[in-house]
Amino acid sequence: MESQVYEWPREAPDTDAAVLKQWLTGHGWEIDPTVFMTGARGPAVQVRRIGAAWQDGEPGLLILPGETVEYDGERMHTVVRPVTGAAAG
Repeated sequence: MESQVYEWPREAPDTDAAVLKQWLTGHGWEIDPTVFMTGARGPAVQVRRIGAAWQDGEPGLLILPGETVEYDGERMHTVVRPVTGAAAG
């Protein structure tokens, strides 16, 4: 069974984009080729269901650099990870 979680790294190189594309395809999703964003921490990608009618305002998911995405069997969503670091005090 294919993994249900994918971590989109910061400053993702083209090889990571290819792995993400393959992972999404395995779950019936794709990268929206009409949306491309890049920032100081790397590219962000917009994903959608394969074959979905795509118009402004339809649901999709924007994956930002450093985010983890989970497929729950129906939808993609980002996973909230606990923040680790120094304790306040």
